[in-house]
Amino acid sequence: MDGTDLIILGGGLAGLCAAVEAGERGATVLLLEKEAKVGGSSLLSGRYMAFAGTDMQKERGIEDSSLVLVDDMLDVGGGVNDQELVEAYGNYQLETYQWLVDHGILFKSLQAVSGHSAPRGHTIDSDQAIGVLYQRAEQLPNVTIRLQAPAKRLLQDATGRIDSVYYEVNGEGMISQADKGVMLTSGGFSQSEELLSHFAPQLSRALRIGGPGNEGDGLMMAWEHGAWIRDLPYLNGTYGFHPTANGPVKHQGLVFYKGAIIVNKYGNRFVDESLSYKLLGSVALKQPDDLSYQIWDQTVMDKSVAGDKLYDFENLLQQGLVYQANTITELARIIDLDPSALQKTVSKYNQGVVNGSDQFGRKTLTHRYGELTTIANGPFYAFRTTVAMLATYAGIAVNTLGQVVNPFKEPISGLYAAGEIVGGFHGAGYMTGSSLGKAAVFGRIGALTALGIEINEGADKTETIKSNPS
Repeated sequence: MDGTDLIILGGGLAGLCAAVEAGERGATVLLLEKEAKVGGSSLLSGRYMAFAGTDMQKERGIEDSSLVLVDDMLDVGGGVNDQELVEAYGNYQLETYQWLVDHGILFKSLQAVSGHSAPRGHTIDSDQAIGVLYQRAEQLPNVTIRLQAPAKRLLQDATGRIDSVYYEVNGEGMISQADKGVMLTSGGFSQSEELLSHFAPQLSRALRIGGPGNEGDGLMMAWEHGAWIRDLPYLNGTYGFHPTANGPVKHQGLVFYKGAIIVNKYGNRFVDESLSYKLLGSVALKQPDDLSYQIWDQTVMDKSVAGDKLYDFENLLQQGLVYQANTITELARIIDLDPSALQKTVSKYNQGVVNGSDQFGRKTLTHRYGELTTIANGPFYAFRTTVAMLATYAGIAVNTLGQVVNPFKEPISGLYAAGEIVGGFHGAGYMTGSSLGKAAVFGRIGALTALGIEINEGADKTETIKSNPS
């Protein structure tokens, strides 16, 4: 049985950040990835990271802070997310942003995205980010990465401490020992029909488009040793995907955050479109035949962002996925909706925008940001939209040090976690960019805690977090 300081299970953004952080601190690291390449669900994400107070914001004259970011996260989470976890994110998000920049991650643009009260969506190229971190980890002589090496069980020593991992390489069982700890960064369970049927039967009709390795194996390994779970009651799909997204190309468009409305098969609105797209997904799945369309005009189309995964509406049009017509009634006929019903819906919405009295209480484009505009400037557009299970955003409970805890909030000795596998952070809603953001922040925090290194960095922190490995 070979040994190392830290074993990391999963090679997405959280696992790679942890491996690079620990490796640069001189620790020996073994990262096990069950798939043939690293990246996991991080490669399927919307490519946004949620940071506040950055140089990119300052260059655009945007005033922001970690305190406002934390307030937004707690608000979007419905007050049921773990406040201490969210505050820890706020404390170390700005320092982590700089750490990523220093390691060569390129932030391409800044957008207003779901759940934020200011433009805070820092856009990355997921392939570039994963590639840079993977290359850096490979350069470190004390970091070993094994692909197609699925972990099967966590093992304890005589004291009950998690100190080893049983895994397979080419079908052969192997055991490696972790002197400092084992870190779970293995993602969620969006590809496990068994777990989804247990915990989210309401999502049976949602498309399945999560990372291929996200089968919940890390969760089950943690549960075996008493890990507590968080946020399972709030599992929702993600609204905004085209029905063909379960194929090779996962087309997505969040036009409603730029001013579109959402209607069902009867041409009626049914929700405040500024809500988190997780909450929108929950409501959309309750509509007749699971059918809905985003409807917008040229004013909104002009807000298209070329190359953006969520906001490149022109590309969706060029791909033949967006319908176009000169009038609302003509558009309705093309998408087989009642023309008079859709015209009535659009007119009522426009009147609400003018009067400041929307029937569903919509006041902004997204959360607390963005001015509404009427849908009156032809041509007009429609995008058939559905709900997809992209990521689960619920899982094992951790404390602010990244230690996995039991139902009594006591750390499980030797066990750490970060990324999608962790529950308690998002709560009842979801803020765009917070998934990749928490992966990077808590991937580093968990690694440092396991190594017994005091975490006293971060320009925006309100408290000092000290590692207390057990």
